[in-house]
This record gives sequence, structure tokens and C-alpha cells, in this order.
Amino acid sequence: MRDITESTITDAVLESFGSTGDARLKQLMQSLVTHLHGFVREVEPTTAEWMAAIRFLTRTGQICDDRRQEFILLSDTLGVSVLVDLINHRMPIGATDTTVLGPFYVDNPPGYPLGADIAEGMTGKPMYCDGRVLTAAGEPIPGALVDVWQCDGDGHYDIQLGGGKLGLRARLVADEQGRFAFWSVVPSHYPIPEDGPVGEMLGATGRHPYRPAHVHFMISHPGHETLVTHIFLDGSPYLESDTVFDVKTSLVTRVAHHDAGTAPDGKRMDRPWGRLHYDFGLKSTAGDPPVATPARELTGARA
Repeated sequence: MRDITESTITDAVLESFGSTGDARLKQLMQSLVTHLHGFVREVEPTTAEWMAAIRFLTRTGQICDDRRQEFILLSDTLGVSVLVDLINHRMPIGATDTTVLGPFYVDNPPGYPLGADIAEGMTGKPMYCDGRVLTAAGEPIPGALVDVWQCDGDGHYDIQLGGGKLGLRARLVADEQGRFAFWSVVPSHYPIPEDGPVGEMLGATGRHPYRPAHVHFMISHPGHETLVTHIFLDGSPYLESDTVFDVKTSLVTRVAHHDAGTAPDGKRMDRPWGRLHYDFGLKSTAGDPPVATPARELTGARA
């Protein structure tokens, strides 16, 4: 490694990983070095710019704790999180598209019976949400576990409000026809945390921090891959510019707005309410069915 020069340093670093026993780790490290050195050669950062980058990454790590992961937020806003998700979830025709998990999921959410109101007093226009859990071929999946979580009508999740009370999150069990239903509220668009290095990056580059309105779902059943996805509300601001790049056309559906009257479950509503309906298709873990092309023959939404 003597007499390292600008033209020889990359090969020297790559060679240093040559004895790595784990073939995958060797591939990862050598590819990382190749691309990282290529980036440095392309932009030729000044020493001051390099130090600014080091300080940015240092502050990103320092703000992380048990409730906040700024590095994941950075990955989200650079599109890396979604790219990893897309690579790992190439879905067959009829299976619902996936999205990233997001930072607001809570393990072991409270269980509710079908048709329950999960709002727990959180603000927003009432919304009846229902649908079915199906195989990619369209057959019902009885007993599927449906985890759901969302923000309220002001864009706040329960864990952001403090006090330890959970609301607008639940675990339900689909019936024998794969059907599920619950009452919540119409969610709002909202900003990701802006008070850290990622927020500074967005501000410095003229980007907004907002996500369009959505409801999160995690759906599981033996013999099928666990589905993690969002359902986005048609007409919401920021559908075309989600700051984490996670909107897919197949996952956008409208909320049907109704005046006071009788809801699908027979409940008498004395004020306006909305209905969100969506059917989900799960990918089987048995075999590798054909992967859908970009122009999907079916979307996840089956009216």
C-alpha cells in the first residue's frame, strides 16, 4: 500500500477486503467502496464540505433514541427505504403492492372485534373502513390478522400526543369470508419530523416534509407473506410529491362521503361520515408465481 495515489487508492481499499470470509459481506463492502469513491471523484468535495457531511451524519446518529430513528428518516427521504422495499417485494399479479412500515407502528396493538370504533376519542370526521383479505387469485382468506394504524384528522398519531393512551390502531381478525370492518376517522396529511438533520436537509434543498393522507395496514396469515402497506386517500395533497416516495397508483382510493344516515353496518349516523373500502391480495409463500409487469393487470383494489 505504499505510495498511494488518487488513481490507485480505490484498488488498494478493494484489495484490503479480499480475504473477507463471508462472500456477501465482501461483495457489499467492495461495491460500497467502488460507488463511494466514484461519488467523491465525480463531485470532488472540498475538505470543508467533507467535514460538513461528517457533522451531518454525526448529528443524525446523536438524535436517534428508542422512539426516533433519524437514520431511517434519512433513508426514507432519499428514497432508499422504498427502493429496498421494491427490490424485496416483487409482487405477483393480484397481490397488493407493499410500502415501508413507517415509524409509528406499535407492537401488539389492542385487539378489537369486527365493526368496533377504534378512534378512542381522537379527532376527525367518522370513517367506516371495510374490505376483504384475499389470495392473489381472489379467494377469501378466513382468519387473517389485520393490523391497522393511522393519524387523526389533525395529522397526529396517538404516540405523538403523549399520555400513553392508544387510539386509531387495532388488530382485527377477518371473518370466514375474509371480511373486516372498523370505524375510525378520516386521516389528514402531515409532516415528518423537521426538528433534526433530515428536516434541515429538506429545507436546504427546497423540499417539503409532507406525506399524503393514508391508513396503514399489516396483514398476515400462515402460508402467505405478511403484507405491509398504506392505503392513500384520493384527492389528498402531496400524492404527487410524497416526501418518502411511497405512493403507488394501485394503493390510492377514494373516501366516499355521506350525509347523516344509515351506515353499511346499520349504525345510525347523526353527522356526515366517510367510507373507505379496499380489498387486499396476499402473496403465497408456496412457489414463485409470475411477477407482475409495471402495467399491472390487476390492482390491489377490488371494488
